[in-house]
Amino acid sequence: MSETLERWGSKRAFILAVTGAAVGLGNIWRFPYVAGENGGAAFLLIYVAFVLLLGIPVMMAEILIGRAGRRGPMQALSRLAVEAGASRHWRWLGLFGAFTVFCILSFYSVVSGWSIEFLVASINGNFDGASAAEIGAGFEAFLANPGLLIFNHSLFLFMTMTVVAAGVAKGLERLNNLLMPLLYGLLLLLAGYATTTDGFGTALSWLFLPSFGDVTTSVVLHAMGHAFFTLAVGACALMAYGAYMPDEQSLPKAAFAVAMLDISVALLAGIAIFSVVFAQGMDPADGPGLMFVTLPIAFSELPWGAFWLSVFFLLLLLATWTSAINLAEPMVATLQGLGWRRSVSTAVVALSVWLLGLLSAFSFSTLADFRPLFGRNVFELVSSIPPDIFLPMGGLLIAIFAAWVMPRTQVVQALGVGERGYVLWRNIVRWVSIPLTFIVLLGGLL
Repeated sequence: MSETLERWGSKRAFILAVTGAAVGLGNIWRFPYVAGENGGAAFLLIYVAFVLLLGIPVMMAEILIGRAGRRGPMQALSRLAVEAGASRHWRWLGLFGAFTVFCILSFYSVVSGWSIEFLVASINGNFDGASAAEIGAGFEAFLANPGLLIFNHSLFLFMTMTVVAAGVAKGLERLNNLLMPLLYGLLLLLAGYATTTDGFGTALSWLFLPSFGDVTTSVVLHAMGHAFFTLAVGACALMAYGAYMPDEQSLPKAAFAVAMLDISVALLAGIAIFSVVFAQGMDPADGPGLMFVTLPIAFSELPWGAFWLSVFFLLLLLATWTSAINLAEPMVATLQGLGWRRSVSTAVVALSVWLLGLLSAFSFSTLADFRPLFGRNVFELVSSIPPDIFLPMGGLLIAIFAAWVMPRTQVVQALGVGERGYVLWRNIVRWVSIPLTFIVLLGGLL
């Protein structure tokens, strides 16, 4: 990447871009079923606490590295390490982050392709009057159809990479400015609809009145891990965005704003989803199938259900689209840093992600019995190991580099909070965030 980088056109553009990277499947697909499996309100409260103690400080560490280096992740880490008198091998952390995003985006594109299929099906009224058995069987038949999965995977990836190819200002910034407000508008519309259902009060109680007797070590570890996954921390994606950050922007304010927007999406999605689930007397702990089986069943029995289900899957598609676009950018930036043109970098990333995604798509049919590690198929491996192990490992190394390796003056300037603010951030990262991140990593390994 050259010395002269594109910059976000405004402070708002940077916040929307980072929020776009963070908001996606983690908020609308993963949060509801993880919260459902871990007791609701108690999980939510612990998750919010870890966003504040773990997510925001490490997010700031990742962004400030990019801001101080003003290059792609590998180049920024190499330059800053040399200036600090540390090993140039820190640059490989940037490559590790790119590999992490590569793995995540490959399964992300496949699952996002499901939202395209279900959006079309809901608009066509395919779920109207269908029984629970029919909807469940339809989902199983869809997963067993590799041609359909590959088509939707390819379509979603094409939508994503055409935006990335256009660049920061013309591609990412323009689409974020358009789609992020639309996403929040749809989410508020769905939450407003949730207030009219019989399950609204039950959903509020389940989400906001914690029973700490339900808290186990597993619940705490899931909450810590989800704080990492949902904020897109640990993959050097935010490092790439920090390189484009306006000089006058306050990093702590921006990080806090992103975290609050991210949490609000999860909360609004939870209210909308669980109001419908409880209105139909269904189980909130239905796992990953909650989105694609439980919700179509629940909506099919409600007035105007097909319309609201269509709105929901449109919301899911927009969230995953903005997230995928903003996750793909760091990989392209890494290749640009090696001297490649953006168009070539984008094409290489697109083809590589598409090919790995094929293995995930085939995991439900042709490769269903291919279980190369821990008895898991490829989809199960790439949808669990990168989020559960690679992200906290990357986050741990990023936090160590920012809080222990980088010179004090460099960090103070990149943070932009003065000496006292720097000392507070450094102490939180060194003595709270790093130990907690290590625990998250151990939880993923075990």
